[in-house]
Amino acid sequence: MTISPSFPGIADQLARQQIELPSWAFGNSGTRFKVFSTPGTPRDPYEKIADAAQVHRYTGLAPTVALHIPWDLVDDFADLKRHAEEHGVALGTVNSNTFQDDDYKFGALTHVDEKIRQKAIDHHLQCIDVMHATGSRDLKIWLAEGSNYPGQEDMRSRQDRLHDSLSTIYDRLGDDQRLVLEYKFFEPSFYHTDVPDWGTSYVQTAALGDKAMVCLDTGHHAPGTNIEFIVMQLLRLGKLGSFDFNSRFYADDDLIVGAADPFQLFRILVEVIRGGGYDNPDVAFMLDQCHNVEDKIPGQIRSVLNVQEMTARALLLDRVALTAAQEAHDVLGANEIFMDAFQTDVRADLAAWRESRGLPANPMRAYLDSGYQQQIAEDRVGGVQAGWGA
Repeated sequence: MTISPSFPGIADQLARQQIELPSWAFGNSGTRFKVFSTPGTPRDPYEKIADAAQVHRYTGLAPTVALHIPWDLVDDFADLKRHAEEHGVALGTVNSNTFQDDDYKFGALTHVDEKIRQKAIDHHLQCIDVMHATGSRDLKIWLAEGSNYPGQEDMRSRQDRLHDSLSTIYDRLGDDQRLVLEYKFFEPSFYHTDVPDWGTSYVQTAALGDKAMVCLDTGHHAPGTNIEFIVMQLLRLGKLGSFDFNSRFYADDDLIVGAADPFQLFRILVEVIRGGGYDNPDVAFMLDQCHNVEDKIPGQIRSVLNVQEMTARALLLDRVALTAAQEAHDVLGANEIFMDAFQTDVRADLAAWRESRGLPANPMRAYLDSGYQQQIAEDRVGGVQAGWGA
């Protein structure tokens, strides 16, 4: 295979792309109706790490794996860290969980009961202890807190309690650690959510300090939201800490990234590059997906390849020509330049580029031919490691 003349200019930039994988993507997951089991499901966090390492082995794109506590609790996190390194990956973001305990029915970090708030705070302090053992930088917090009916809760008081709780957690962070606050506009609460949008997350993290950042999950917005505008603004403000990439048709579907709207993914990545968020250690790329009906490892391979493909197209955008057209108010000319980049077929170039770096031209086919999927299906009986919905 040969690389087209325009592609070498972005090859070095592509080589620096890193996308973190979520451990829970490899576990059983489903909906409130049914959690389907999958042959070869990991039986413990060690096997989840081994599966994630397969994605990196064939794509070269996924050198770190995010953990979810308590789903990924082990007796010895130093040992889990060594296990990851032996498989060619590292442990990354630590995600907290305050949405599967009866005590948190009416809130966790926002609860009116001080004892329940302290319980939720203590959980996050436990997560920070895990971070010390794994060498992780980021503590990511998503809160399933809010109310279903007008008048049910005092929204102002909940914001005050949230700030107090987050401040306690923030004060425990190490010098090289960060708190990343994720937002979601609804679900499981339907009337109001305590962190429903980027503005609320920004206000809360700005009040904490420089080590607090916003996490943008691409599936956590109302239909029709201009997500790339939010990306631009958070980068402009210096508060975009991480992405959770996924895809949605209706709500927080957590489907394979790019499956529903590849053009939206392209537009987001254009703004990431424009705003200095690409190849920037302060902006983490991560997947947050659940593979309810498809095999987990191939689903993650397809996902990181989709991000890579749209990144390549976005890097090929002729920014000089686009700026000139914009400043000349050449509406159709600017749009044509933008669309030309989106419509550029980079698949053959990416295949050739992978081969030049010792990777398989077709990572999906290489994985399927490896026999790993069949082997884990035979070896792992009764795997029930949790993922979303499990």
